[in-house]
Amino acid sequence: MTSQQLALSLVLATMVFSVALELRLHDFRRVAMMPRAVVAGLIPQFLLLPVGTWLATLVLDLPPNVEAGMILVAACPGGSLSNYMTHFGRGNTALSVTVSCVAALMALVLTPFNFSWMVATNPATAGWLRELDIDPSGIWFSLLVLLAVPMAAGMTLAHHRPRLAARLRKPLGRFSLFALFAFIVVGLISQRQLLTLGLLPMMLIVVLHNASGLMFGYLTSRAMRISVADRRAVMLEGGMQNSGLALGIIAVQFNSDLGMVIIASLWGMWHIVSGLACALWWRRSPVIEPEMEPRHV
Repeated sequence: MTSQQLALSLVLATMVFSVALELRLHDFRRVAMMPRAVVAGLIPQFLLLPVGTWLATLVLDLPPNVEAGMILVAACPGGSLSNYMTHFGRGNTALSVTVSCVAALMALVLTPFNFSWMVATNPATAGWLRELDIDPSGIWFSLLVLLAVPMAAGMTLAHHRPRLAARLRKPLGRFSLFALFAFIVVGLISQRQLLTLGLLPMMLIVVLHNASGLMFGYLTSRAMRISVADRRAVMLEGGMQNSGLALGIIAVQFNSDLGMVIIASLWGMWHIVSGLACALWWRRSPVIEPEMEPRHV
């Protein structure tokens, strides 16, 4: 692992640690209180978006590393930014946090599982991985280091030293987010001579890919007939994948392959734009639940 890959891995682990400082065990107990809404938030992340992405890569004639990048992003769980966007957009923040927590735990199994079968059943990406001699099972180690360990450490510190956790939360969150953006910008600038012809088509791919995640979240929430506030949380959970985790996996397992880095980096920037746009639109629209309207006697 190069020094740059190590630095990026540490930044991503810091991001997970800073988010875990805000989690408590009772966040997970909410699952029993709102199971249908939680399931609605998990279906787009681990079923609809991965399968939809896999089908798209079979139809589209894209470079294998670009298709692998799309598959990896789709296989990752939702990012912690969705919690902030949901809160800003007057959605159900508690549901967003709960779905994020459950998705992070499920990702330890489902992210490598989904990535492995999707890559293996796509002839282009399967051949590309064989050429690189990369074992998809190595992603398990990345998830353990970048997700499970910092999350457990953050929750443990928050439980035993709540005051220290409260003091660390904001500065760590700001630092890690700034550092992640810096890595994305520096990486794109350093490879700018290679991006002039291919960037715009890839940007279109990312925009459509992200829109499909939001759409899957909306359709699932409508089909399961959950409330408006819950629907907003589910939409953002479906459309805001953890591109930071994807970048960490790409750095550790794929030697920062340019095509995969571009897809994950563009996704990381664009889903902030799309999520903020949704939140701003919702913030202007009041949450009106039909069941809460006054009855006329």
